[in-house]
This record gives sequence, structure tokens and C-alpha cells, in this order.
Amino acid sequence: MLVFIIPLKSAKVSNSWERVSLLLERTLRSICHQTCAKYKVIVVCHEKPDINFNHSNLTYLSVDFPIPTWERSDDYDTRRIDKQKKIFMGLNYASRFNPTHVMFVDADDCVSKYLAEFVSQNPQSNGWNFAQGYEYIDGRKNIFLLKKNFSSRCGTSNIVKYDLVKPEPDFKIDDVYPRWLFHGRYISKQLRDKGYSLEVLPFPGAVYIIDNGTNIYSQKQIRIQSAHSIYKKTRVYLVDIGKRILLPPLTDAIREEFGLYDIQALSNANNKSNLVTK
Repeated sequence: MLVFIIPLKSAKVSNSWERVSLLLERTLRSICHQTCAKYKVIVVCHEKPDINFNHSNLTYLSVDFPIPTWERSDDYDTRRIDKQKKIFMGLNYASRFNPTHVMFVDADDCVSKYLAEFVSQNPQSNGWNFAQGYEYIDGRKNIFLLKKNFSSRCGTSNIVKYDLVKPEPDFKIDDVYPRWLFHGRYISKQLRDKGYSLEVLPFPGAVYIIDNGTNIYSQKQIRIQSAHSIYKKTRVYLVDIGKRILLPPLTDAIREEFGLYDIQALSNANNKSNLVTK
């Protein structure tokens, strides 16, 4: 059993709660499109999002600890504390499902529909690091496949055996600190320091959505940029150390595997019937 844990920011610290809710709805539709029913989804939140999607495998876990506030835009530790506390609460709640593995998912990313099936076939593994994954800017017709080091870019990039990350009984929520269980590349190091190693997931596991206005870190189009001279031709180029590489198109197959639908379609009730749900 794989449990997906999604820490969701509060509406009170969101620039656009509507946007946050739309992005989360796509993330939930993506997760709940798994090819195997052996999974659960826990959204840990101060307020339940304003969405029109429900699923029997989906649970909302409400929290009431103080909502973080910050005066500086670069006060990342305050934001991390909120996220880490929600991960802590999600991990404790996940125990009732008796999971073999857990995955922390950012509330705007999409995941492969094959993850739960893969975990169910490999229940004894310590877990997997996502070396491969996609990077995408909403609205574009092209998508970039990172063939290595995906976890250094995206936090939605690890599946870990539950017993390796579940909180100790004497560890309380007030003990949580900013990098207590920092997902992405850092969790691999934390596990190595304890004598455990993660395998490499043998296929792209997630889509990292950038420049959406809701990230903890303000993402700029550092990796994916458009060249003005060819933008009218809808071609997008990867600019990396002075080299230009034509990005492949976002295909229907990629959209279907990751539930990567046009975010605007989710705001239109007439289009909801066209989206894949269970």
C-alpha cells in the first residue's frame, strides 16, 4: 500500500486560493488515476480546498496549529516549518492504512499512474529516488524530460518505506524543525546517514510544474525559456550552458499517464466530464 501525503498551504497565506485549489485538483486527479487500487491520498490542510473532485481513496486531514506568517519573501524556514508539521501529521495519520511506502507530493505537481502498481510489486524495497521526471510550464505545448538528477529540482521525487520515516512515539509536533524530513534530494542523504539507500525508479515518476505562482520558492524560467524569434512557431528551447535543444512536444500519452490536463479546463464545469476519474 502506497500512501501519498500532500501538505497544503493555508488560504490565509495564499496569493490566490482559487489557483491553489485548481492546481491541487489536477494533482489529485493525477494521483487517483493509478492503475492499481492499493493506495491512499492524504491532504493535510488548515482549510479544505474549493474543488469539485472526490474519490474513495482520498482523505482530508484538518490541522489547527498556528498558520505561519512572514514579513520577508525569503523567509523560507517559516514556510518549511508549516510544511514539515503537515508532513508529520500526515505520517502519523497514514499508520491507520498500514502502508508499506509513502510519497510526499507537492500540491501542484503530477505523478505517473504506474507508481502504486510498481510499489505493490516491490513491497520489500526501501524505496526509490526519481532520477527521471518532466519539467513543465502550464500552457506550453512542449515539455522537458530530465534524464538525471530530477530530485535535485523537484520535491515530488521519492517513494520511501514507511517504517524508515514514520515518527518515533516520543517525537512531537513541536519538535519539528525546518529540515526535519526534507524531501527531494535531501531525504536520500538523510537515509544514507542512517545506513539505508534508495533505488532508482526505472521510469519518469512525476511532472514538476514551475512558474505557477504558488511555489514556496519563486521559480523563474531558468531552465525552460522561449526564444522570441521562434516563439510564434510555438517552439520552445532549453537554454543550458549556451546550448539550445529543441524540446519535445507534450503528447497525449504523457498527458494521460500523468493527468497533465489544461488547468483552465478544471475551472470550467462543462469540461470536467472529459477528464479521467475513477
